[in-house]
Amino acid sequence: MNDAPLGRAAALHILATGYTTSTGPGVAATVSLVLDGDLRIVFDPGMVAHASVIPDALAALGLEPSDVTDVVLSHHHPDNVINAGLFTAARMHDHKAIYRGHEWTDRDAEGYVFSDSVRLISTPGHSHEDITLLVGTPEGVVALAGDLWWRADGPADDPVAPDRDQLRASRERVLAVADLVVPGHGAPFTPDGTTPR
Repeated sequence: MNDAPLGRAAALHILATGYTTSTGPGVAATVSLVLDGDLRIVFDPGMVAHASVIPDALAALGLEPSDVTDVVLSHHHPDNVINAGLFTAARMHDHKAIYRGHEWTDRDAEGYVFSDSVRLISTPGHSHEDITLLVGTPEGVVALAGDLWWRADGPADDPVAPDRDQLRASRERVLAVADLVVPGHGAPFTPDGTTPR
């Protein structure tokens, strides 16, 4: 089975490039925006240096938080989700449901399709609930992978992973289809033989 989306029509914008204390002055999430038709999807609106970082990046693209249709939370660690409240009109997606206002719709994230070019897969390992957003762009398949990798160099042995074998299997699954990986706390990278498995 190939996890890659069939379509290649979506566009990716990095709203904020994250870092960890070993690479920056604190901890910040890599926050991304995916555009595909009427879809405006923000991925992992987590910790950033200042409250205006995410709205300012959206404004530079001609958007406001209220224009965002969907927010995907790769997992429930605060450093990846703390700014989700900026998007009061959006549907929130996690590993088990879609939330909007007072509505809670159960669904498994595995195989959930936003469009021909955008889909979710379940990739536990950093936590039990990790999900990855696969995005078909004209340049190839981009994996918004949350903390499966914090940055291009891993860490190879994630110190908070509850199951190292599960993490390895999820990383291999993503690497089987991704031309570009957007990690949870670093710049996008092209996977190669040195990418931690």
